[in-house]
Amino acid sequence: MSEIASLRPLAAVLLPAVGILAIVASHRRPDVREAFTLLTALVTFGTVASLVPPALSGTTHVSQLGTFVPGIELTLRADPLGMIFALLASALWLVTSFYSIGYMRGLDEHSQTRYFAAFAGSVGAALGVAFASNLVALYVFYELLTIATYPLVAHDESEEARAAGRKYLAYTFGGGVAVLAGTVLVFWTTGTVAFTPGGIAGLASVDPVLARAAFALLAGGFGVKAALIPVHSWLPDAMVAPTPVSGLLHAVAVVKSGVFGIARVVLDVFGPETVADLGVGLPLAAVAAVTILVSSIIALRQDNLKRRLAYSTISQLSYIVLGLGLLSPAALVGGLLHIPAHAFMKLTLFFCAGAIHVETHTDDISEMAGIGKRMPLTMAAFGVASVGMAGLPLVAGFVSKWYLLIGSIDNGTAIFALVLLTSGLLNIGYFWPIVYQAFFQTPEDSDAKPLLEFPIGGARVRTDGGEGTEDREGDAEESASEPEAPEAPEATAGAGDVPIDTAEPVDPEIDPDVTPSEEEGEVEVDARVESEGQYAVDRHPSDHLQDDAPDDADEERDGGPDDGTKMSVTEAGSDEYPDVHGGPPASGWERRGFGEESTWFMLGPISVAAAGAVALGIAPQAMVFLALVYEVVANATGVVF
Repeated sequence: MSEIASLRPLAAVLLPAVGILAIVASHRRPDVREAFTLLTALVTFGTVASLVPPALSGTTHVSQLGTFVPGIELTLRADPLGMIFALLASALWLVTSFYSIGYMRGLDEHSQTRYFAAFAGSVGAALGVAFASNLVALYVFYELLTIATYPLVAHDESEEARAAGRKYLAYTFGGGVAVLAGTVLVFWTTGTVAFTPGGIAGLASVDPVLARAAFALLAGGFGVKAALIPVHSWLPDAMVAPTPVSGLLHAVAVVKSGVFGIARVVLDVFGPETVADLGVGLPLAAVAAVTILVSSIIALRQDNLKRRLAYSTISQLSYIVLGLGLLSPAALVGGLLHIPAHAFMKLTLFFCAGAIHVETHTDDISEMAGIGKRMPLTMAAFGVASVGMAGLPLVAGFVSKWYLLIGSIDNGTAIFALVLLTSGLLNIGYFWPIVYQAFFQTPEDSDAKPLLEFPIGGARVRTDGGEGTEDREGDAEESASEPEAPEAPEATAGAGDVPIDTAEPVDPEIDPDVTPSEEEGEVEVDARVESEGQYAVDRHPSDHLQDDAPDDADEERDGGPDDGTKMSVTEAGSDEYPDVHGGPPASGWERRGFGEESTWFMLGPISVAAAGAVALGIAPQAMVFLALVYEVVANATGVVF
């Protein structure tokens, strides 16, 4: 493999920074601001794509930035492993930029300039992670990625969003400290931290105790952003961010930076042979297997769609870590190929969740029966991506999981093949009911009960994803201690005519979906909005529902004074006030044709992401990602596919 000096890796990292300046400068002209966003994303993708042919031919472009600390240079290298991550992040940034325009305008979101600027900064940092040539450079961009993504996690500025942002910083900065400690230990024992295909030679002769300690620190530190159990809980909480953030940064850039860091450690710092000699590969694979199964089981209990997708992400990320821990060439191919495969599939799912949220204000799976009539293209794409997540043929997930199955058997650890098959069944368990009820059920005949009714995975949560005010004891204990309620006729409240089984009179000011505490007695709508306000749409109705809104509602949306007037649920569902609480209208979902359910700023990216997932499943040999994966595995193991 030859190296040539080039400014292209540096340009790819700096272009998003230049885009930030243009985005901020045009903050008073939204059309110009978004044009700069799209232009920056397009040029960045073109720059990264130009580095693919040299990487496949054995030529690496290198940008020398000088000495960072004595003995360590800050260098950017476009090697095959870095190109997988860089090409993925830059390509999907372009797709997500279109989607973000439709999403942010559809919800009339606040602080859109900050949002687009932070997005550009996050992608620039992710490209720095991809092109870093040593552990020190990787650590610098890894921490910059945390800083750049914090405004996106806390974008909503609600208390829940701020709490999620603080938790995100605490976890990821804690992981960064572990990465730094492992980096220092590697440098102290070997005198270098440069990435070398097959691993740093000096680590093979280091005291095994020190080598294992360095591996544990590095894998554990990167494992925080990879959301390995037990350092995973920041990811579901971060779903309070806007859906495009959840899609690209929490299914592509941020979480993928964690598994990418583990890949660098296994392949280019220690090397597969040294990892096997130290005996640290199987423990890493075991942690991944536990994460796959536990997070999949927890996903079964989530009613909020984004939280179910979040736990699915935790499970799917560990497929990648499992392949890296198994170390066999086929398992390495499967693990690395699952990076782009999961990205296309999960981005499709998040895009679909966001479109449903913008158009129908519905976030809970229990309210989506029959929604396929209202959003046929969106739910069709959701179904395609769900098939891939379960590992069924013709979608990207099948190819990567097939390699993982072969690799686990080749490695003599068939137990991990059983884990993969079980996980596939669990994926069907938490994705198929969504697709089935969307197309084959109506709100009247659907069963809204969760798939799992016992409290696995911790305290009960509200259906919007936040922690509930209910007692956190298990459901079984509550059932044993509470007397059986007497039967009573059904009562209704609000526009949606929600049935309420209660013997007490129903106050129209009380939200039937919220359990009032014993002390409070009554819960008004504005209190529910305050507790559930994870999304801006819960406080500010979208443009799609503005026609009937009164003038004072518009004034409050735009930041005007709030006179403190409280709306009851009945008022919120009346003609005077738009219903912003989600779920099907009283008359049922309106039937719409393909392309009529939303704007093409959102439907276009959904279609592109779903098409990418299918293309990677039907013709993997024609996709550049598989060629890059083969090159990486050949350089690390000497096995040519």
